[in-house]
Amino acid sequence: MVTPPAVPSCCVPGCDAPCVDGFAAVLPLCGGHVTLVADAAAEHLGTEDALPGPCPVCGSRVGVRWPSAVLCGTCEWPWGDVPDGELPPPRVDVVYYLRQRDDFGDRVKIGTTANPRQRLAAVPHQELLAFERGDRHLERRRHTAFAADRFPRTEWFRTTPALLDHVAQVAAGVDDPWTLHARWTSEAVALRG
Repeated sequence: MVTPPAVPSCCVPGCDAPCVDGFAAVLPLCGGHVTLVADAAAEHLGTEDALPGPCPVCGSRVGVRWPSAVLCGTCEWPWGDVPDGELPPPRVDVVYYLRQRDDFGDRVKIGTTANPRQRLAAVPHQELLAFERGDRHLERRRHTAFAADRFPRTEWFRTTPALLDHVAQVAAGVDDPWTLHARWTSEAVALRG
C-alpha cells in the first residue's frame, strides 16, 4: 500500500492550514495567505487609462488607476482634487537649455525663469533641450562651468561635446521637458496644501 505524500502546511508562523496545490515547491502558503499576497500585489499595479477630463494642473488626459485613487499619468495629481483657484500658481524656477542654429552658428542658451512658457516664447530657438530645476544661483554655476565657450556678454554658448554631455545628463530619461515641468508644478501645488 502506497501512502500519498503529506501536504505541507502554510509557511506563515502560527498558521497550520494546508498549502495550496502547486505552491508547495515555490512558497508554501495556504489559500488565505495567497489571497493576501495577491491583494497586496494588486495595490502596486496601476492601470493606464484615459482620465475623465484634462488634469487641472498639467492638462494631460492620461491617467493611472489604482485601487485607492486615479492619478494623472504625467504629474501624478489625484483626479478629483481641485487646486485652490484663489491662490496664484506656485513659483517653480527652472534653468533651461535652448538650441539655436542660424547664421551665427550652432549655439545653446542657458537661462533661468519662473515662467518658461512666456520666456521661451520670447527667445528665438529651434529646440528646447532640457529643464533643470533651479534658480539664478544654479544658472550662474552653469555659466561658470562653461565660461570658456560663452559668447561675450550673452547667455549663449558654443555647442561643445562637454555642454551637450551635460544637457544629456540633465535630460536623461525625459523625452519632453514640459512633462517634467508639469510634475514639478504639481508637486509644488501639492506641497502648498
